[in-house]
Amino acid sequence: MLPDFNRLKIFYYIFSLKSVVAAAKELHITSSAISQNLSKLEYELKIQLFTRLHKKLVPTSAGEQLFNIVEPFIKDLEQGIKNIKQARQKPSGLLKIGSPIEFGKSYFPGIVARFREVYPEVIFSLKLGDPSEIFPMIANGDLDFGLVDAFLTQEQIFGDSGIYSIEPLIEEEVILACSKNYYDKEIRGDHSFENLASKEFISYQRTSLTLKNWFKHHFNKFSVNLNRVMTVDSHQAVITGITHNIGLGVIASHIVQKEIRKNIIVPIKTSCQDVINKISLVLLQDKIPTRTEKTFLKYFKEDILRTGTTKKYLNIS
Repeated sequence: MLPDFNRLKIFYYIFSLKSVVAAAKELHITSSAISQNLSKLEYELKIQLFTRLHKKLVPTSAGEQLFNIVEPFIKDLEQGIKNIKQARQKPSGLLKIGSPIEFGKSYFPGIVARFREVYPEVIFSLKLGDPSEIFPMIANGDLDFGLVDAFLTQEQIFGDSGIYSIEPLIEEEVILACSKNYYDKEIRGDHSFENLASKEFISYQRTSLTLKNWFKHHFNKFSVNLNRVMTVDSHQAVITGITHNIGLGVIASHIVQKEIRKNIIVPIKTSCQDVINKISLVLLQDKIPTRTEKTFLKYFKEDILRTGTTKKYLNIS
């Protein structure tokens, strides 16, 4: 059984101030109450914490050990409560955010730097991952909020979807593409379902969900048995695989605009418009955001508009 915390706090002040009277003044209680609580603590622990010498208290070895245990906790508690109160007055403390890998790597360092110029007492922890990772972490409270790729979450269930608030924020074009060499050798202008589905593919996920969603969007066919010749764990790895002539892959067009203009990478066009992926903000529906969270989210949304992020991702000049 752990001792009563209030008695540990009283012990801490007696030890720190080396006086029952001083501890009583600090805690705004009587000296007799201080002495009684100390006696009860020693009785609970079956240990003498001080040697009484007239009006002087001399810590015993056990008292020294207990103080070394209690002191860091009390100080951390005091500072923690101070930080909690401060966060209600102005943005400060830790923000835990989830994000798609490529978007997080390319966008978040910049906005974090800009935000901290205004609010230097805010620090960040970024989790870059798939929706299958981000959703559960939000549900468990491991993330304050997250951004997810709506295109990747189609047909997927991440627990009880009703617990989330989902707000689309950023749009980006998603294309199926391959290298110019692969296109000339394997595609040769034939963008039919039969021809495309028979080729080699680089998959971002073991389920090939992104690829299958592309075929569902363009050909209204979901159950496609694709020849996945390489599965990777990042969007950039898909692009690298494409440029090495491995096969076809689904990628965000804004990341490879230079390669497309130089005809190094060739987008596959159909009669349908390209897929528009919506990067959405996800929070727990009943969560009350802190002042820090509210301030950052407001800044984040304004930054998207100010920097033209959606236009850039949609390649609109």
